[in-house]
Amino acid sequence: MPAEISSGGVLVRRMQGRWWFAAIRPRGKPEGVWALPKGLVDAGESSTETALRETFEETGVNGRLGEKLGDVRYVYTRGGQRIFKVVSFYLVRAGSGRIGEVPAGMELEVAEARWLPLADGQRLLAYGGERDMATRALALLEDAR
Repeated sequence: MPAEISSGGVLVRRMQGRWWFAAIRPRGKPEGVWALPKGLVDAGESSTETALRETFEETGVNGRLGEKLGDVRYVYTRGGQRIFKVVSFYLVRAGSGRIGEVPAGMELEVAEARWLPLADGQRLLAYGGERDMATRALALLEDAR
């Protein structure tokens, strides 16, 4: 079975006294389907470089790398072939940029990007592994206070 390696981030910022995360709605998904920014690790690129690149490309916000949150593993089917996928997620703290102002060409992948309350990640994110990563990020941030 072929394998794919991806990386992404839980991009966070503190606003109004609480933590928020950048969520994306992938192009072609219905309203309310929220995911974390992520993508394939390019040749010659590290997992951490991919996490920072993908969070910027899909949200429009640059970030500073934090702790590794963990890996999500699953199998999906593309063109009738089963593919094993591993996605490494990192905590990424927001820097410059504006949510939703994605680089040219990324609008083909991302329909929408917005800040959502991190405490609601368990309820708002569409995928179980990503819900777990948001929960881990919140726990890390609260422990650091």
